[in-house]
Amino acid sequence: MTWRMPSETALHERTWMAFPREGLTLGETPAEREECYAAWTEVALAVAEFEPVSMVVDPTETERARRMLGTAVDLVEAPLDEFWMRDFGPTFVLDDERPGVLGAVDWVFNGWGDKDWAEWRVSAGIARAVADLVGAELVESLLVNEGGGIHVDGEGTVLVTETVQLDPRRNPYADKSRVEAELRRTLGATHAVWLPRGLTRDYDEFGTNGHVDIVATIPSPGRLLLHTQTDPAHPDHAVTRELRGLLSRQTDAAGRPFEIVELPAPATISDDEGFVDWSYVNHLVVNGGVIACGFGEEKADADARAILADAYPGRRVVTVDARPIFARGGGIHCITQQQPARTEAA
Repeated sequence: MTWRMPSETALHERTWMAFPREGLTLGETPAEREECYAAWTEVALAVAEFEPVSMVVDPTETERARRMLGTAVDLVEAPLDEFWMRDFGPTFVLDDERPGVLGAVDWVFNGWGDKDWAEWRVSAGIARAVADLVGAELVESLLVNEGGGIHVDGEGTVLVTETVQLDPRRNPYADKSRVEAELRRTLGATHAVWLPRGLTRDYDEFGTNGHVDIVATIPSPGRLLLHTQTDPAHPDHAVTRELRGLLSRQTDAAGRPFEIVELPAPATISDDEGFVDWSYVNHLVVNGGVIACGFGEEKADADARAILADAYPGRRVVTVDARPIFARGGGIHCITQQQPARTEAA
């Protein structure tokens, strides 16, 4: 078997999500809880304009999900305790030696390093359940990893972060060579590009410790979209400058130097909790479109749409307000997971 994770720009069969349910992430007040339900719903309905959406729903939330999503989204009942589908759901792969065969990588999920507040043990079983449901071959892995901790170009390159895959709370005995060997086996990644760290906010109590999908992505082989903080008052100004310097010296699996396209952060640099990690990099590519994060800043949101439209020619860019999602620890990419078509096409 030769498993390979396709680029996100490859044709999708559908997108998977998980519907919010009661718990710490949902919010403390009725208004906060309603805001969370509405944000996940808005993303699902935006994606459904381009491709099918399957939503895993805890039985306690089935009635609400049906009311809010209607018939636009397919509902799949299964017990949940968290709803960041990118991280606990399967990472889908194809077998180049067996056309039409879909695989589903089941990483070990331990709640972003088994944090005290995290509820994750129920959702950790969703990858296996989804694989069974779609008839995918299960690709088991002993690597503690999350879908938000990787980005690929579909041609052998993978972006990873030293503070995620080498996190002692995740993989205490791992080193780069072991991680790279496992990513080669599961994703077909022949060349890993290691970022030393992620964005500042991501190291707070409720962060992921450096997920790459909020920092950089590969819209096409040889090209990077990089989050760029232009305000020197924000600590990520220095962080993203350092990352740009590092990435400018890297190559992809084919030996090409990266063309780096900067995606400037919005003007807002802080909220009630401190410096924000608002990032336009955390978008989802769908069939014929891009679902982009919006932050209530007309000019910055429009500028990001223009950059994304150029990076993904022929796709319509749709902005969804992602502030309620970021307030809970992630963005649009973090709550979605693409399932590639079994016969890949660009």
